[in-house]
Amino acid sequence: MSIQSLNDNELVQLYVAGNENCLAVLLNRHKGRIFSSIIVILKDRALSEDVFQDTFVKVIQTLKRGQYSEEGKFLPWVLRIARNLIIDHFRRVKKMPPVPSYTNEDGEELDIFSTIAADDNSEKAPELQLFKKKMRNLVNELPEDQREVVLMRTYYDMSFKEISEFTGVSINTALGRMRYALINLKKMIEERRLEVML
Repeated sequence: MSIQSLNDNELVQLYVAGNENCLAVLLNRHKGRIFSSIIVILKDRALSEDVFQDTFVKVIQTLKRGQYSEEGKFLPWVLRIARNLIIDHFRRVKKMPPVPSYTNEDGEELDIFSTIAADDNSEKAPELQLFKKKMRNLVNELPEDQREVVLMRTYYDMSFKEISEFTGVSINTALGRMRYALINLKKMIEERRLEVML
């Protein structure tokens, strides 16, 4: 039987047992899917290649230490590693996302900054910067699963299909998390009387 015809779990077991070729088969089998899921967020080929390499270094280290326990779920496990490395990257560079939509009393979803000219020379610039900072703080207070969807949707510009694949949840769950995030943001805005600058 050819090594190529083995499933992921069998390849992982053989690799852990010392067959180095099995990792190359796993890498070739999944590299397109893993790399595309990284570049769709980072939108930078060189940086994506670095994260891709770091992902596989972490995969190798974990397998070599015998700490892999995700039987039959190799690809989702690798995607989780990649996602965590991407999040680490954004924490390091401290890039904050723009704020998501705000739902007004009529149920209309409005982009908080859509009607503002973000001209640094304008009189409102310092006010706007303070408002953006307050909104970023609110986003950071969201539960982790909601914050993750908000960041992926608004900052990384990912579709809900991409978010669901990347986080390993259904599209409905991803949509639900976004909905609850917007409800929570609206509630926090109202509770703290944060003026929405529209």
